[in-house]
Amino acid sequence: MKKKLKKMVVYMGAFIVLGMMIVCIYHYSLVQKESAILQPNGTLNNVDGQNIHVYQEGTGDDTYVFMAGSGIAAPVYELKGLYRKFSQHHQIAVVDRAGYGYSDVAHDDRGIDTILAQTRQALLQSGLEPPYVLVPHSISGLEAIYWAQKYPDEVKGIIALDIGLPSQYVKHPMGTVDRWMVRGMHLATKLGVHRLMPSQVYNPQVLNMSFLTAQEKAIYQALSFKQFFNEAMQNELLQVYENSLQSEQLPKPQATPILLIDAIAEDNKHSKYTRQNRQDYADFAKQFTYAQVKEVSGTHCIYLYQPEEIYQLALAFMKTERSIR
Repeated sequence: MKKKLKKMVVYMGAFIVLGMMIVCIYHYSLVQKESAILQPNGTLNNVDGQNIHVYQEGTGDDTYVFMAGSGIAAPVYELKGLYRKFSQHHQIAVVDRAGYGYSDVAHDDRGIDTILAQTRQALLQSGLEPPYVLVPHSISGLEAIYWAQKYPDEVKGIIALDIGLPSQYVKHPMGTVDRWMVRGMHLATKLGVHRLMPSQVYNPQVLNMSFLTAQEKAIYQALSFKQFFNEAMQNELLQVYENSLQSEQLPKPQATPILLIDAIAEDNKHSKYTRQNRQDYADFAKQFTYAQVKEVSGTHCIYLYQPEEIYQLALAFMKTERSIR
């Protein structure tokens, strides 16, 4: 009986290894094939020996810099429905952090000073001079706030899309299990397992939107499979507590105008999380000379569902800010 059980375990292990090899070969063969359609549509800027991609369009007095949330592997395509609203009358830029979009994957620990320095240098090399209006989503709110803390003259305002606040990341650090899960996800993507779970790799709703052409949707999927949860994305999450603590130790950028857009999902509007986040935003806004909190109906990726409302709120906020000053 023991011999049969041992034999079964060996066969099962061999079957799993073989299956993983097949998945891995399948994934990387597709990555090679899909690379033919992955051509940068912006500028590649050599920063610290690696390429940082910046896409820009539109003209105007203000430059709105769009900064993607964690794991949004193809920002230029996923954020298009929102930034296309702004580029009708303003200049916009989408910065692919290292490991995102068409940028190279970084092999550092993703410290906040490194991330910010790369973003600033890439924008300057692209010919875009400060000050900027920053439009961060989710985790990139940390970079935007830190930017205003370190270089206040470069930040004309912040339009924050359901961002995580530095204080929230410090108050709720990842536990040991979560950190190992992050590392496990990264390992799984190196083996190509994510190819079997496309809905976890990119947002399927993007494919239902009209702001992308059929060709752009194919590029969006291919770029997402190529970049999803690479080393840079892993380290960015693992470093978020330390980066947030670094921000929390600096004075708040009180003079920077900030509009906090709080995404409120209908089925979650009375939850404990929503109430706490609402309070956190209100407390944070009180520390600024000019700040507003606006609730917008939708889920975390609010830029997909309410682009027109966000655009109008941003324009009204920046117009009021100018009149006050």
